[in-house]
Amino acid sequence: MTLSLRNSLLLLALAMGGLTALAAPEAQARERTRTRTASHVDGARSAAVNASASGAHGSRTRARQWQADGQGNAAGSSGATASGANGGSATRQGSFYRNADGSAGRQGSASFTTANGGSASSSGSIAKSADGSVAGSRQTSATGANGGSYQGSTTLADGSVSHTGTCSNAAGEVVACRP
Repeated sequence: MTLSLRNSLLLLALAMGGLTALAAPEAQARERTRTRTASHVDGARSAAVNASASGAHGSRTRARQWQADGQGNAAGSSGATASGANGGSATRQGSFYRNADGSAGRQGSASFTTANGGSASSSGSIAKSADGSVAGSRQTSATGANGGSYQGSTTLADGSVSHTGTCSNAAGEVVACRP
């Protein structure tokens, strides 16, 4: 679990770093837009924010929204994309829900592609049922510019965590993930 969690966190950090590094800096953006909406009617509430920017260094968009019905149920989602002038790009998305019966869950994914051909992606979900049981999974893949790759999967079910991972060289031969 620790190795898998560490890899997932590293991938997320890289993806988020890619969003930051590839996005157009606010001061240099040629065009920026931002919209916000909110509603509160009969106990139900919702809100949304959308933003985008573009300039000489690339472009980005992001959005998030949520809603609650006033009866203990809520849901929301967010997403972002960025592309750099050099050809790199990154994207992420996620969503969550919470129900009045105590069940809840979330899912998300992130991916990036570098200008020199490297790429990585990760997606996963976790859910808690009304009786308190928890289950989830995450899949991760990465390919370096040199052609080496990693494919991994982590699963949580019945209180047990299992992880499998495979590394391959540029020729497609399975190799040790750590020298």
